Amino acid sequence: MKSQDYIKDLRGKSLPQLKEELTALREEQFKLRMQQAVGQLNQSNLVRDVRKKIARVKTFVQQQAKSGKAS
Repeated sequence: MKSQDYIKDLRGKSLPQLKEELTALREEQFKLRMQQAVGQLNQSNLVRDVRKKIARVKTFVQQQAKSGKAS
C-alpha cells in the first residue's frame, strides 16, 4: 500500500481503531527485530517502513486527541 493511500485510510479511522493499528504495527516491528537478530530478515527495508507507519499512526492519534480536547 502506498503511503498516500495508507494516510487516507488512517484519516477515516476512529481513535480506538488507530490504537489497534498501532498495537498491530508494534507487534510487527517486534517480529521483524527478532528476525533481524537471528539473521532471517531478508528485506531490511521493512523495519524502516514499519517504523514510519508507527510514526504516522502516532501523529494521527495525537491530532485526534488534541481535536477532541478542543471540542
